[in-house]
Amino acid sequence: MRVCLDVCCLNRPFDDQSQERIRLESEAVKLVFDLVAKGLHAWISSEAVEFEISRHPDDQQRLSLQVLISLANERLIVDSQAATRAAQLESAGIPAMDAVHLAVAEQHGCDVFLTTDDTLMRRVARLGKKLQLRVANPVQWIAEVLEP
Repeated sequence: MRVCLDVCCLNRPFDDQSQERIRLESEAVKLVFDLVAKGLHAWISSEAVEFEISRHPDDQQRLSLQVLISLANERLIVDSQAATRAAQLESAGIPAMDAVHLAVAEQHGCDVFLTTDDTLMRRVARLGKKLQLRVANPVQWIAEVLEP
């Protein structure tokens, strides 16, 4: 399965782990990476993810994230087709950077886009079948994937 991770997922292990939800999502993201390391799924990243990470205000965390994304199985390019699709998604209420991430993942046949962003999840749900990509929280997705 081709799995994309939103930057909020990549940041999750760096967030305050005292909150149960954050701790669960962090563990789920780590399990995604374990499954990728075992070759069971492919982690697909993009130059859009790299761009977003390059703007991270914390130097140490930015460096850690840059090292992390270098481990992705594939790096996608944002081309004119993806930019056009991102503009369509943005006009449908998806924030600009999220629209780019979704457009690139959709264009390249990714199976799932994982995010911890509840607002994005609600906005994507309103799109219905207008988006040819599944969007899920990493906890939900891991529970499904690991289900016997």
